[in-house]
Amino acid sequence: MSDTIERIKCLIIGSGPAGYTAAIYAARADLKPVVYTGLEMGGQLTTTTEVDNFPGYPEGIDGPALMDDLKNQAERFGTEVRFGIVTKVDLNKEIGGIHKVTIDEAVEVEAETVIISTGATAKYLGLESEQRLKGGGVSACATCDGFFYRNQDVVVIGAGDTAAEEATYLANICKSVTILVRKDYMRASKAMQTRVDNTENIKVMFNTELDEVLGDKVVEGVRVFNNITNEKQELKVTGVFIAIGHKPNTEIFKNIIDTDEVGYIQTKGKSTKTNLPGVFAAGDVQDKEYRQAVTAAGTGCMAALDAERYLGTLI
Repeated sequence: MSDTIERIKCLIIGSGPAGYTAAIYAARADLKPVVYTGLEMGGQLTTTTEVDNFPGYPEGIDGPALMDDLKNQAERFGTEVRFGIVTKVDLNKEIGGIHKVTIDEAVEVEAETVIISTGATAKYLGLESEQRLKGGGVSACATCDGFFYRNQDVVVIGAGDTAAEEATYLANICKSVTILVRKDYMRASKAMQTRVDNTENIKVMFNTELDEVLGDKVVEGVRVFNNITNEKQELKVTGVFIAIGHKPNTEIFKNIIDTDEVGYIQTKGKSTKTNLPGVFAAGDVQDKEYRQAVTAAGTGCMAALDAERYLGTLI
Protein backbone atom coordinates (compact mmCIF):
# COMPACT_ATOMS: atom_id res chain seq x y z
CA MET A 1 0.00 0.00 0.00
CA SER A 2 1.09 3.57 -0.65
CA ASP A 3 2.02 5.70 2.36
CA THR A 4 -0.01 8.63 1.01
CA ILE A 5 -3.72 7.97 0.59
CA GLU A 6 -5.47 10.04 -2.06
CA ARG A 7 -8.83 11.63 -1.17
CA ILE A 8 -11.39 11.78 -4.00
CA LYS A 9 -14.63 13.74 -3.85
CA CYS A 10 -16.51 11.53 -6.32
CA LEU A 11 -15.18 8.09 -7.21
CA ILE A 12 -16.89 6.30 -10.10
CA ILE A 13 -16.37 2.56 -10.48
CA GLY A 14 -17.01 1.41 -14.04
CA SER A 15 -16.73 3.00 -17.48
CA GLY A 16 -19.89 2.14 -19.38
CA PRO A 17 -22.60 4.64 -20.36
CA ALA A 18 -23.67 4.99 -16.71
CA GLY A 19 -20.15 5.65 -15.44
CA TYR A 20 -19.17 8.16 -18.11
CA THR A 21 -22.50 10.00 -17.91
CA ALA A 22 -22.14 10.21 -14.14
CA ALA A 23 -18.66 11.60 -14.72
CA ILE A 24 -19.92 14.28 -17.13
CA TYR A 25 -22.50 15.54 -14.64
CA ALA A 26 -20.20 15.21 -11.63
CA ALA A 27 -17.41 17.10 -13.40
CA ARG A 28 -19.75 19.91 -14.40
CA ALA A 29 -20.78 20.15 -10.73
CA ASP A 30 -17.10 20.51 -9.78
CA LEU A 31 -16.99 17.19 -7.93
CA LYS A 32 -13.69 16.40 -9.66
CA PRO A 33 -14.65 12.79 -10.45
CA VAL A 34 -12.19 9.99 -10.93
CA VAL A 35 -13.30 7.00 -13.01
CA TYR A 36 -11.70 3.60 -12.57
CA THR A 37 -12.51 1.79 -15.79
CA GLY A 38 -12.44 -1.84 -14.77
CA LEU A 39 -11.02 -4.56 -16.99
CA GLU A 40 -13.31 -3.79 -19.94
CA MET A 41 -12.91 -0.07 -20.60
CA GLY A 42 -16.20 1.16 -22.05
CA GLY A 43 -18.22 -1.80 -20.82
CA GLN A 44 -20.38 -4.13 -22.88
CA LEU A 45 -20.84 -1.65 -25.72
CA THR A 46 -17.21 -2.10 -26.75
CA THR A 47 -18.22 -5.55 -28.04
CA THR A 48 -21.15 -4.15 -30.08
CA THR A 49 -20.45 -3.39 -33.73
CA GLU A 50 -23.41 -1.11 -34.38
CA VAL A 51 -25.53 1.03 -32.06
CA ASP A 52 -28.60 2.42 -33.79
CA ASN A 53 -30.76 3.37 -30.82
CA PHE A 54 -28.65 5.82 -28.83
CA PRO A 55 -30.02 9.37 -29.21
CA GLY A 56 -27.93 11.87 -31.13
CA TYR A 57 -26.53 9.48 -33.74
CA PRO A 58 -29.00 9.53 -36.66
CA GLU A 59 -26.71 7.39 -38.83
CA GLY A 60 -25.86 5.01 -36.00
CA ILE A 61 -22.40 4.44 -34.50
CA ASP A 62 -20.29 1.48 -33.52
CA GLY A 63 -20.04 0.68 -29.81
CA PRO A 64 -16.34 1.49 -29.23
CA ALA A 65 -16.70 4.86 -31.00
CA LEU A 66 -19.73 5.74 -28.87
CA MET A 67 -17.81 4.94 -25.69
CA ASP A 68 -14.84 7.00 -26.89
CA ASP A 69 -17.20 9.94 -27.42
CA LEU A 70 -18.58 9.60 -23.90
CA LYS A 71 -15.09 9.26 -22.44
CA ASN A 72 -13.84 12.32 -24.32
CA GLN A 73 -16.83 14.35 -23.21
CA ALA A 74 -16.25 13.37 -19.58
CA GLU A 75 -12.55 14.26 -19.84
CA ARG A 76 -13.40 17.59 -21.49
CA PHE A 77 -15.00 18.70 -18.23
CA GLY A 78 -12.10 17.53 -16.10
CA THR A 79 -12.84 13.89 -15.31
CA GLU A 80 -9.76 11.80 -14.64
CA VAL A 81 -10.11 8.38 -16.26
CA ARG A 82 -7.80 5.70 -14.90
CA PHE A 83 -7.38 2.11 -15.99
CA GLY A 84 -7.69 -0.06 -12.91
CA ILE A 85 -9.81 -2.69 -11.22
CA VAL A 86 -11.41 -2.19 -7.82
CA THR A 87 -10.48 -5.29 -5.84
CA LYS A 88 -11.66 -4.38 -2.33
CA VAL A 89 -14.04 -1.91 -0.71
CA ASP A 90 -14.47 -0.69 2.86
CA LEU A 91 -17.61 1.43 2.73
CA ASN A 92 -18.57 3.63 5.66
CA LYS A 93 -22.04 3.31 7.16
CA GLU A 94 -22.05 6.79 8.71
CA ILE A 95 -23.37 9.95 7.07
CA GLY A 96 -20.34 11.95 6.00
CA GLY A 97 -18.08 8.96 6.45
CA ILE A 98 -15.13 8.32 4.17
CA HIS A 99 -15.15 5.24 1.96
CA LYS A 100 -11.97 3.29 1.29
CA VAL A 101 -11.36 1.49 -2.00
CA THR A 102 -8.41 -0.64 -3.08
CA ILE A 103 -7.30 -0.64 -6.71
CA ASP A 104 -5.52 -3.64 -8.24
CA GLU A 105 -4.87 -5.03 -4.74
CA ALA A 106 -2.17 -2.39 -4.31
CA VAL A 107 -3.37 1.21 -4.14
CA GLU A 108 -5.85 2.50 -1.58
CA VAL A 109 -7.90 5.63 -2.20
CA GLU A 110 -10.49 7.40 -0.10
CA ALA A 111 -13.74 8.80 -1.44
CA GLU A 112 -16.39 11.11 -0.09
CA THR A 113 -18.92 9.63 -2.52
CA VAL A 114 -18.88 6.47 -4.59
CA ILE A 115 -20.92 5.76 -7.72
CA ILE A 116 -21.05 2.07 -8.59
CA SER A 117 -21.58 1.49 -12.31
CA THR A 118 -19.92 -1.89 -12.76
CA GLY A 119 -22.71 -3.21 -15.00
CA ALA A 120 -23.84 -6.77 -15.57
CA THR A 121 -22.28 -9.46 -17.70
CA ALA A 122 -24.38 -11.47 -20.12
CA LYS A 123 -24.12 -15.21 -19.61
CA TYR A 124 -22.90 -17.18 -22.61
CA LEU A 125 -22.63 -20.89 -23.31
CA GLY A 126 -18.85 -20.82 -23.69
CA LEU A 127 -18.59 -22.18 -27.22
CA GLU A 128 -15.58 -21.01 -29.22
CA SER A 129 -17.74 -20.21 -32.25
CA GLU A 130 -20.19 -18.28 -30.08
CA GLN A 131 -17.44 -16.07 -28.69
CA ARG A 132 -15.79 -15.63 -32.08
CA LEU A 133 -18.99 -14.41 -33.73
CA LYS A 134 -20.06 -11.98 -31.02
CA GLY A 135 -20.98 -8.84 -32.91
CA GLY A 136 -21.14 -10.84 -36.13
CA GLY A 137 -24.57 -12.28 -35.53
CA VAL A 138 -24.32 -13.52 -31.94
CA SER A 139 -25.96 -11.20 -29.45
CA ALA A 140 -27.27 -11.19 -25.88
CA CYS A 141 -29.72 -8.33 -26.44
CA ALA A 142 -32.66 -8.54 -28.83
CA THR A 143 -33.75 -4.97 -28.08
CA CYS A 144 -30.27 -3.73 -28.97
CA ASP A 145 -29.63 -5.77 -32.10
CA GLY A 146 -32.93 -7.23 -33.32
CA PHE A 147 -33.45 -4.44 -35.84
CA PHE A 148 -30.50 -5.68 -37.89
CA TYR A 149 -32.27 -9.01 -38.51
CA ARG A 150 -35.50 -7.65 -39.95
CA ASN A 151 -37.23 -10.27 -42.13
CA GLN A 152 -34.51 -12.83 -41.37
CA ASP A 153 -34.46 -16.17 -39.53
CA VAL A 154 -32.97 -16.25 -36.03
CA VAL A 155 -32.66 -18.53 -33.02
CA VAL A 156 -33.02 -17.74 -29.33
CA ILE A 157 -31.26 -19.86 -26.70
CA GLY A 158 -33.00 -20.12 -23.33
CA ALA A 159 -36.08 -21.31 -21.49
CA GLY A 160 -37.03 -18.57 -19.02
CA ASP A 161 -38.92 -15.30 -19.18
CA THR A 162 -35.93 -13.56 -20.75
CA ALA A 163 -35.87 -16.00 -23.66
CA ALA A 164 -39.65 -15.75 -24.11
CA GLU A 165 -39.53 -11.95 -24.05
CA GLU A 166 -36.64 -11.83 -26.51
CA ALA A 167 -38.39 -14.27 -28.84
CA THR A 168 -41.70 -12.42 -28.87
CA TYR A 169 -39.90 -9.13 -29.43
CA LEU A 170 -37.94 -10.59 -32.34
CA ALA A 171 -41.06 -12.19 -33.79
CA ASN A 172 -42.35 -8.70 -34.63
CA ILE A 173 -39.20 -8.00 -36.63
CA CYS A 174 -37.89 -11.28 -37.97
CA LYS A 175 -39.26 -13.74 -40.48
CA SER A 176 -39.02 -16.63 -38.02
CA VAL A 177 -37.77 -17.27 -34.51
CA THR A 178 -36.73 -20.68 -33.20
CA ILE A 179 -36.28 -21.12 -29.45
CA LEU A 180 -33.83 -23.81 -28.36
CA VAL A 181 -34.73 -25.29 -24.96
CA ARG A 182 -32.44 -27.78 -23.19
CA LYS A 183 -35.24 -29.54 -21.31
CA ASP A 184 -38.68 -30.77 -22.32
CA TYR A 185 -40.38 -27.70 -20.88
CA MET A 186 -39.91 -23.94 -20.59
CA ARG A 187 -39.29 -22.27 -17.24
CA ALA A 188 -41.00 -19.07 -18.37
CA SER A 189 -44.14 -17.89 -16.62
CA LYS A 190 -47.50 -19.12 -17.89
CA ALA A 191 -48.26 -15.69 -19.34
CA MET A 192 -45.02 -15.60 -21.29
CA GLN A 193 -45.43 -19.17 -22.53
CA THR A 194 -48.91 -18.30 -23.74
CA ARG A 195 -47.49 -15.37 -25.70
CA VAL A 196 -44.92 -17.68 -27.27
CA ASP A 197 -47.54 -20.31 -28.12
CA ASN A 198 -49.82 -17.71 -29.69
CA THR A 199 -47.13 -16.22 -31.93
CA GLU A 200 -47.27 -17.88 -35.32
CA ASN A 201 -43.68 -17.36 -36.41
CA ILE A 202 -42.13 -18.74 -33.19
CA LYS A 203 -41.13 -22.40 -33.07
CA VAL A 204 -39.88 -24.12 -29.91
CA MET A 205 -37.44 -27.05 -30.11
CA PHE A 206 -37.31 -28.93 -26.81
CA ASN A 207 -34.44 -31.13 -25.61
CA THR A 208 -32.28 -29.21 -28.05
CA GLU A 209 -28.88 -27.61 -27.46
CA LEU A 210 -26.52 -25.49 -29.50
CA ASP A 211 -23.54 -27.47 -30.76
CA GLU A 212 -21.85 -24.81 -32.88
CA VAL A 213 -22.49 -21.45 -34.51
CA LEU A 214 -21.67 -21.72 -38.20
CA GLY A 215 -19.94 -19.05 -40.21
CA ASP A 216 -16.56 -17.42 -40.68
CA LYS A 217 -17.03 -13.70 -40.04
CA VAL A 218 -20.82 -13.60 -39.72
CA VAL A 219 -23.43 -16.12 -38.63
CA GLU A 220 -24.58 -18.36 -41.47
CA GLY A 221 -26.39 -20.97 -39.41
CA VAL A 222 -26.25 -23.16 -36.31
CA ARG A 223 -25.71 -26.84 -35.66
CA VAL A 224 -27.93 -28.16 -32.88
CA PHE A 225 -28.37 -31.57 -31.29
CA ASN A 226 -31.17 -33.37 -29.53
CA ASN A 227 -29.86 -34.31 -26.08
CA ILE A 228 -32.11 -37.41 -25.96
CA THR A 229 -31.33 -38.95 -29.36
CA ASN A 230 -28.00 -37.14 -30.01
CA GLU A 231 -29.30 -36.42 -33.50
CA LYS A 232 -27.70 -33.34 -35.05
CA GLN A 233 -29.13 -30.93 -37.60
CA GLU A 234 -28.27 -27.59 -39.10
CA LEU A 235 -30.56 -24.56 -39.16
CA LYS A 236 -30.03 -21.70 -41.60
CA VAL A 237 -30.18 -18.52 -39.53
CA THR A 238 -28.38 -15.19 -39.55
CA GLY A 239 -28.81 -14.28 -35.89
CA VAL A 240 -28.23 -16.11 -32.60
CA PHE A 241 -29.59 -14.52 -29.43
CA ILE A 242 -28.32 -15.93 -26.15
CA ALA A 243 -30.99 -15.39 -23.49
CA ILE A 244 -29.84 -17.34 -20.47
CA GLY A 245 -29.56 -14.34 -18.17
CA HIS A 246 -27.11 -11.76 -16.88
CA LYS A 247 -24.86 -11.68 -13.83
CA PRO A 248 -24.48 -8.32 -12.09
CA ASN A 249 -20.87 -7.42 -11.37
CA THR A 250 -21.35 -6.99 -7.64
CA GLU A 251 -19.20 -9.70 -6.11
CA ILE A 252 -16.94 -7.29 -4.18
CA PHE A 253 -20.00 -5.57 -2.70
CA LYS A 254 -21.54 -8.79 -1.40
CA ASN A 255 -22.74 -8.52 2.22
CA ILE A 256 -21.84 -4.81 2.18
CA ILE A 257 -24.53 -3.27 -0.02
CA ASP A 258 -28.13 -4.46 -0.17
CA THR A 259 -28.82 -6.54 -3.28
CA ASP A 260 -31.69 -8.67 -4.47
CA GLU A 261 -31.54 -12.46 -4.57
CA VAL A 262 -29.66 -12.43 -7.88
CA GLY A 263 -27.12 -9.78 -6.87
CA TYR A 264 -28.47 -6.56 -8.42
CA ILE A 265 -27.92 -3.56 -6.15
CA GLN A 266 -31.13 -2.26 -4.63
CA THR A 267 -31.71 1.47 -4.80
CA LYS A 268 -34.23 3.56 -2.89
CA GLY A 269 -37.38 4.64 -4.67
CA LYS A 270 -36.71 6.59 -7.85
CA SER A 271 -33.20 7.54 -6.68
CA THR A 272 -29.83 5.86 -7.11
CA LYS A 273 -29.19 5.79 -3.35
CA THR A 274 -28.08 2.51 -1.82
CA ASN A 275 -28.43 1.51 1.82
CA LEU A 276 -25.12 3.26 2.57
CA PRO A 277 -24.89 7.08 2.74
CA GLY A 278 -22.76 8.55 -0.02
CA VAL A 279 -22.84 5.38 -2.10
CA PHE A 280 -24.93 5.31 -5.28
CA ALA A 281 -25.56 2.76 -8.04
CA ALA A 282 -26.28 3.39 -11.71
CA GLY A 283 -26.76 1.39 -14.88
CA ASP A 284 -27.16 -2.34 -15.35
CA VAL A 285 -25.73 -3.08 -11.92
CA GLN A 286 -29.07 -1.99 -10.48
CA ASP A 287 -31.36 -2.37 -13.50
CA LYS A 288 -32.40 -5.85 -14.61
CA GLU A 289 -35.48 -4.67 -16.48
CA TYR A 290 -34.27 -2.43 -19.32
CA ARG A 291 -30.49 -2.88 -19.71
CA GLN A 292 -30.14 -0.26 -22.45
CA ALA A 293 -27.30 2.21 -22.98
CA VAL A 294 -29.66 5.16 -22.83
CA THR A 295 -31.32 4.04 -19.59
CA ALA A 296 -27.90 3.39 -18.07
CA ALA A 297 -26.83 6.89 -19.08
CA GLY A 298 -29.98 8.29 -17.48
CA THR A 299 -29.27 6.65 -14.14
CA GLY A 300 -25.65 7.82 -14.39
CA CYS A 301 -26.96 11.38 -14.56
CA MET A 302 -29.21 10.68 -11.57
CA ALA A 303 -26.33 9.24 -9.54
CA ALA A 304 -24.17 12.31 -10.10
CA LEU A 305 -27.03 14.60 -9.06
CA ASP A 306 -27.69 12.43 -6.00
CA ALA A 307 -24.00 12.59 -5.07
CA GLU A 308 -23.91 16.37 -5.48
CA ARG A 309 -26.99 16.82 -3.31
CA TYR A 310 -25.61 14.43 -0.67
CA LEU A 311 -22.39 16.41 -0.43
CA GLY A 312 -24.45 19.59 -0.22
CA THR A 313 -26.15 18.33 2.95
CA LEU A 314 -22.77 17.93 4.64
CA ILE A 315 -21.77 21.58 4.31
